[in-house]
Amino acid sequence: MKLNDIRKLHQKKYRQALGHYLVEGEHLVLELQKAATRQPALMNAELYVTAAYEHWQSAFTTHLVSDRQMAQLADTQSPQGILAVVPMPKQENNSESATVPGEKAVYLHEVQDPGNLGTILRTLAWFGGFRCLLSPGSVDPYNPKVVRASMGAIFHVPMETDVPLDSLGNRYTRIACLDLDGNPLTAEGFGDHDCFLFGNEARGVPKEALKQLGARPYTIQGRGEIESLNLASAVNMCTYELMRSQ
Repeated sequence: MKLNDIRKLHQKKYRQALGHYLVEGEHLVLELQKAATRQPALMNAELYVTAAYEHWQSAFTTHLVSDRQMAQLADTQSPQGILAVVPMPKQENNSESATVPGEKAVYLHEVQDPGNLGTILRTLAWFGGFRCLLSPGSVDPYNPKVVRASMGAIFHVPMETDVPLDSLGNRYTRIACLDLDGNPLTAEGFGDHDCFLFGNEARGVPKEALKQLGARPYTIQGRGEIESLNLASAVNMCTYELMRSQ
């Protein structure tokens, strides 16, 4: 890929047009190399390094660039001197074949914060056995801020984008959501659901849509005075309870 095209990958429209995204820094490149041993498509990634990383051991095609060129390619203000251009995975959106037996889905409705999404992906990768579904209008998961916040989890979690909320009923028969008036997470049956809905940081999930999907409400019980939890924290608690109760 030409250097001018790599610079364009900072923008979503060019990531979509070119089918690639950026991974920057030692830790993320190491995670990419680890994931590539089990996902052959990732072996098509290409590495760009400065002289400081000229002897980096990798099976990827590697290109040597100047410090100045690296500063232009990287998204961070003080780049380490190593980044990869990674092919986006093929999408199987809204396909019943993408539903794996025993796998649970976490659906995020219009999540906006890159840090929240990155943290959620780390949680799902830690526990394993989860698929992440993103609604239309959600932050781009290949946004450099999401990729960095995921700490490499983006390579390990099956993910679908632009999944309509009203399509979930065709794929999942048991859907759960969070609501202040719901049963506690520890209630019997919480872990029996196939799909767990989490809403936008400010607006949540539309009530009418939840009703149409027959989503069963649960709540994270607390004793404090604040009105709500951070989205990533809520997902963390729910996935932990799911794993604990198995």
